[in-house]
Amino acid sequence: MRAAFGSVVVIAAVLVAGSVSMHAAAPQSTTSAPADSSLDKKIEKKLHDSTLRKYNIHVDVDNGVAKLTGTVPTEADRRRAAQLATMPGVARVDNQIVVDLDAGRTQGTTGKIEKGAEKTKEGVGKAVDKTKEGAEKGWEKTKEGASTAADKSAQGLSKAGEVITDTWIKGRVKSKFIGEDLLKDSDITVDVNDHVVTLSGTVMSDAARARAIEEAKQVEGVHQVINKLTVKK
Repeated sequence: MRAAFGSVVVIAAVLVAGSVSMHAAAPQSTTSAPADSSLDKKIEKKLHDSTLRKYNIHVDVDNGVAKLTGTVPTEADRRRAAQLATMPGVARVDNQIVVDLDAGRTQGTTGKIEKGAEKTKEGVGKAVDKTKEGAEKGWEKTKEGASTAADKSAQGLSKAGEVITDTWIKGRVKSKFIGEDLLKDSDITVDVNDHVVTLSGTVMSDAARARAIEEAKQVEGVHQVINKLTVKK
């Protein structure tokens, strides 16, 4: 009886010691897998540092699976992208990149179009600025000319700088009638008193009378035109 009990105690002690030994020997993992976001950045950097940076390639890592999408012009480029995406922490590469011969050309053309649009916009901006500048200078000259004419008129001077007198006005009115077809065969007398012009005499038609009055009004310094013209019957 004592022998049997001793055997049981020995067996129990061996089992407990074995269990403790197994627990002590079990390895404990201290290293965790890289985060998906970290793998994203690493793969994108490798692609950017390679000849594939000029192509439109997207990277998305989920639970250690790196999914590649986008377009490249050759199958070799497609395989190269998968190789660059293979790194520690990536369990598998899901390569969904499409081979498109126009992939490189399309991006180049888009860049050229964008640059062309920027140059066109810049050119339009410069043209608008020059037009605005020209308009401002034109306005300044017009304003200056109007101001100069107004100053001369206020001083009793003509645009040519001549002194405007009744005699000067009379000579200018008569000179306007010379060579005027409507006033041919007319007999017009011009009198000027204090810048007021009086027209008298005869003309050949109503149109001729209207023309004589209009011509007299256009002379500088004339304040008023008195019509005493008659139409010859």
